[in-house]
Amino acid sequence: MISATTSKPPLTVHLCAPRGFCAGVDRAIQIVELALKKFGQPVYVRHEIVHNKYVVDGLKAKGAVFVEELGEIPADHADRPVIFSAHGVPKSVPADAQARNMFFLDATCPLVSKVHKEAEIHFRREREIVLIGHAGHPEVIGTMGQLPEGTVSLIETEADARAFQPKTDQPLAFITQTTLSVDDTAGIVAVLQERFPQIVAPHKEDICYATTNRQEAVKEVAPRVDAMIVVGAPNSSNSQRLREVGERSGCRVSHLIQRASEIDWAAFEGISTLGLTAGASAPETLVEEIIAAFGERYDVTVEIVRTAEETIAFNLPRELRELRDAAE
Repeated sequence: MISATTSKPPLTVHLCAPRGFCAGVDRAIQIVELALKKFGQPVYVRHEIVHNKYVVDGLKAKGAVFVEELGEIPADHADRPVIFSAHGVPKSVPADAQARNMFFLDATCPLVSKVHKEAEIHFRREREIVLIGHAGHPEVIGTMGQLPEGTVSLIETEADARAFQPKTDQPLAFITQTTLSVDDTAGIVAVLQERFPQIVAPHKEDICYATTNRQEAVKEVAPRVDAMIVVGAPNSSNSQRLREVGERSGCRVSHLIQRASEIDWAAFEGISTLGLTAGASAPETLVEEIIAAFGERYDVTVEIVRTAEETIAFNLPRELRELRDAAE
């Protein structure tokens, strides 16, 4: 008797490049790991260092303790290092740390710090400031917290931009969250510039290079695939935007997934092409995990679709540079 063999259906995975970790995320994770190496356990981190459970759990296993507020750190641990997340913090947070005599390291992404500096410059030049971003996101809270309360007006949508009324007769300026949808932001900016032709724009685009590059790669891939997966966390703004960009660019089945265990296989039934990318805080090992999961059900061929090269790296805080250099 001859046994029949069942062959797997073919699947071409169009793997977006760039994808995954950006320079700011890589720097933030290095800061936690090097602080643990230099100062030992525990090292405290205010808020998730980056929005990815796999990364956070990995750092917890190495001795990092995550808190939402400095007051959660036990009094007898006040001498332990505290790290501020990549998203940035209001000025009140380092001030609070100093008042508690805490030693802190700032892992704020330099591109977020750039937006903070822009806000301060506009304020000094007596401009009224509009921030385009998502309410409640840590980056937005941090940026608005650079200036006195009520100074910055938040705009989330084009409807908000149409309804916005300046509080003063001062010149207007706008800044943006770094992880927004490029296209959505362009629409909001267009409304503001139509209503307020003299509004001052950033000298250089506030949406970061990594966000832009990852969205461009998805725009290239989405029209040519049956389904799209973005590896990332639901509280990751840049990952959510990638999923939306995939949908808008012609791929109706566009899913945000943290781990392979979350794949809804029914949603991918019958596909022959799959787009795959990862948000800026998702490690490559999770991308590989997704590919391996599809490999169990399909005969997978991976094709890399590269739309940009990224060579940017950011300096570490002075206190940790020597340790990093010695390791290299």
